[in-house]
Amino acid sequence: MDLRHTMKGRRALSALAITAGLLLTVAGCGGGGDAKSGKQAPPSSSARNTGDGKAKESGSPAVNQALAEVKSNGITLTITSVKRDQGGFVTVNGTVTNGTSGIWIGAEWISDETELKSNGGSLAGASLVDEKGKKKYLILRDTEGHCLCTKFQGGVSQGATVDWFAQFPAPPAGTTSVQFQVPTMPPATLTLSDGE
Repeated sequence: MDLRHTMKGRRALSALAITAGLLLTVAGCGGGGDAKSGKQAPPSSSARNTGDGKAKESGSPAVNQALAEVKSNGITLTITSVKRDQGGFVTVNGTVTNGTSGIWIGAEWISDETELKSNGGSLAGASLVDEKGKKKYLILRDTEGHCLCTKFQGGVSQGATVDWFAQFPAPPAGTTSVQFQVPTMPPATLTLSDGE
């Protein structure tokens, strides 16, 4: 019975996170220039800080700052926020930019898990790794096996940048650093922050 109530809460929080992301995106489409100031991303050993000045998702300047950026095979994955939420999960948000010569569908990022195979091109294969605690946290999913993450339906056009999110079970409260891993991409070291 507890699991059912927990899943309902997670679904409600997921819907809230998606709605908030859409509102930020719509609010940012109102025009206006994006001041290109120097980014002050925290240094990380395995993730490169962005300094390219590209406009990312809309919202306040704090939302636009990249925490980490990794590149592989013409795809650029940028992480803009990582939050430990009160519901017992971690939400990671960012953008993905297609620098290939065609449409990118995210097929190489699918999960190896049977339950998540039906998600298609998505972040279903993403995970958080707590190296100190020696634990790997897989993407959350609903009762029907759909990942609580972005699906790249229709693909990402050449040169386009799209927003994404992914939710994971939260590591213990003492864990402050994790590695964000997606198949075919280098890992990105992230610092966990508490939700607002």
